[in-house]
Amino acid sequence: MKQDIEIARAAESRPITEIAAKMGIPEEALEPYGKDKAKISLDFCFKCQKKHKPGKLILVTATSPTPAGEGKTTTAIGLTEALNRLNKQAAVCIREPSLGPVFGIKGGAAGGGYSQVIPMEDINLHFTGDLHAISSAHNMLAAILNNAIYRHKIDLDPKRILWNRVLDVNDRALRNIIVGLGGHTDGVSHQSSFDITAASEIMAILCLSNNISELKEKIGNILLGFDYAGNPVYVHDLGVEGSITVLLKDAIKPNLVQTMENNPAFVHGGPFANIAQGYNTIIATQMALHSNDFVVTEAGFGSDLGAEKFFDLVCPYGGFTPDLTVMVTTIRALKMHGGQSLDRITLKNTETLEKGLVNLGRHLENTRKFGVDCVVALNKISSDTDDELRLVIDYCKELGFDVALSEVWEKGGEGGEELGKLVLSHIEQKNTSYHKLYDWNQSVEEKVRIIAKEIYRADDVEFLEEAIEDIKFINKLNLSKLPICIAKTQKSFSDNPTLMGAPTGFTLKVSRVLIASGAGFLIPITGKMLRMPGLPLNPAAESIDIDYDGDVVGLF
Repeated sequence: MKQDIEIARAAESRPITEIAAKMGIPEEALEPYGKDKAKISLDFCFKCQKKHKPGKLILVTATSPTPAGEGKTTTAIGLTEALNRLNKQAAVCIREPSLGPVFGIKGGAAGGGYSQVIPMEDINLHFTGDLHAISSAHNMLAAILNNAIYRHKIDLDPKRILWNRVLDVNDRALRNIIVGLGGHTDGVSHQSSFDITAASEIMAILCLSNNISELKEKIGNILLGFDYAGNPVYVHDLGVEGSITVLLKDAIKPNLVQTMENNPAFVHGGPFANIAQGYNTIIATQMALHSNDFVVTEAGFGSDLGAEKFFDLVCPYGGFTPDLTVMVTTIRALKMHGGQSLDRITLKNTETLEKGLVNLGRHLENTRKFGVDCVVALNKISSDTDDELRLVIDYCKELGFDVALSEVWEKGGEGGEELGKLVLSHIEQKNTSYHKLYDWNQSVEEKVRIIAKEIYRADDVEFLEEAIEDIKFINKLNLSKLPICIAKTQKSFSDNPTLMGAPTGFTLKVSRVLIASGAGFLIPITGKMLRMPGLPLNPAAESIDIDYDGDVVGLF
């Protein structure tokens, strides 16, 4: 909301050295970017992991997103504030915003109201330059690859190049392009494209790497394409994994900022959740865990995307396990899932709310499939009525889930204390026994079917012709044991964004299965997935401005 920037600007930030000191991080371990943000040296991160036992990890997820909003990031930040108010040392770990959505329709990603991370403007804009470094590394690799083809260093088939280019903007005109036009000296002409930087495999790799050596190894394993004989060509075949890693030597260091109540916040990495893992960096999470009693983190979009990938993919690579899941929802979002139109969403309607509860119910039931205890954060909004709130609370209790009202947007940490107490109570009960949904050693088809049937509740999965050929290549390359990262719309459990609520009776159609061998996962493509978003009719860029004093206005 537009008032978020005024609220954030009014917050009194403390020197980042003070925030770090709360966690036992000395000033010499910081690399400051001004007074209120810093990177933490990798040496100290690794020493901290060896010296201190990890704290408790709390995953914040949500019901299927709607334009009415759920407030997942706001809740994660507000819960962190509340835990600190309850005399627990807690930090929050979230992803970095992407400039494309910030200037597009989605807006920023630093929380909202009185539960934000600050400096909000810096975080939503260039921040510490991590996304620019990832863009540079990705595009440098594209340039080196194209030069190797032009110089006949490799016999790569231009029609089978898999590595494109990225840019941190929403620009639909770059989805399909031709490069190398103009003559022989301008390179080899071939079809290409641009993705948004958050969709880059290098972004996914950065977030899934435990250290520099692993980052370098994963970059070397990126599949660039195939030669004329059909043999794979990887980055390590070019011998440039080291030089590409050099461009990321600072980006891999965790970013430390603060909440509005001056508690630690790690904001680092930002892969999209509908086409990648949707989670911040492993390094930031490990640093937070080994310097705090409690760490609140979030995974992108609804639990069918972000949480599933967190449990099945991120946790095994990161070496940590969750102690509790918090499911965020709102009355407004559930009414939309029940069929109420957005322009009437604030009007009382228990009938549509009751119909929409099935979306919440399915998300809650799915958390049990991973053996992780779960509570519900009902994000209270001024238009909610007592009858509507009671309907949701009773529904959750019937399913066996405890609920707490959350008012962190309006009241900050104070509005999250009920949720904080509920979270602490459940963690003390130790009801969690985490496990993955599937075995990585299963076939590609089996793994996709398990996710589709258990989480999406599809009747079956149909692998289209190209997907079948992709799987044959995957098996030939001995990559079938990689985990699955399904690309799917966030708006529905199905691959059809118009099917809201809890649809059944559908067949999930997989059109392709892409290889992210560097990141270490496979990407089945379902529905129409865009890796380069476009701008809406009236993008947020039209309202963003800067005044005479250099203050940004209109950013939210």
